[in-house]
Amino acid sequence: MITTFDEAYQFVLKQKVCTVFGSKDSPYPSLWDHTGLSEQKPSGGGWSPKVKAVWDWKTRIPQTYPDTVFYGKVPGGDAVLMEMQHFRNVHYPVAFKRVCELDPLSQDVYELIRLEPDYTGPLRKRAITRLGCTKSQFDSALKRLQVSLNIVRSNDPKLKNDFWLPMREVHLDIVSQYE
Repeated sequence: MITTFDEAYQFVLKQKVCTVFGSKDSPYPSLWDHTGLSEQKPSGGGWSPKVKAVWDWKTRIPQTYPDTVFYGKVPGGDAVLMEMQHFRNVHYPVAFKRVCELDPLSQDVYELIRLEPDYTGPLRKRAITRLGCTKSQFDSALKRLQVSLNIVRSNDPKLKNDFWLPMREVHLDIVSQYE
């Protein structure tokens, strides 16, 4: 069972693809299910050691090893950590969809991100104001953009929340292969 950051990193490399918190419908193993830390919340409140560790690892592994681990979403919407060569050679060619193939709202949200990358909250507010969508519609469009590999979360460790960038700004080498 995984109990440390390094063990979690090695698990991702070995599995090639793993979900972060798991899903009964996912074909992938989950970091959550293979983590051997307590799920008991501290008596003073807050997150259990297991939740804290898995939440930290899903962010810190791709920040620490951006050339070897990708964080994103797969069809179905599960958050995953993926070994980069698998992402590059297997997942990207199959999962990538051009923005023009997506619904109009996803295209519009992509344009907002392309013109002004931002954190989820401010981006959502801009989309609701400019595009007249609901929070739920925005969240679905953001998920479609992640699954279709048009946007990606920044791996900059100075950014504490999800900051969205066009995929080509982070992985131009991969994107240019398939355009």
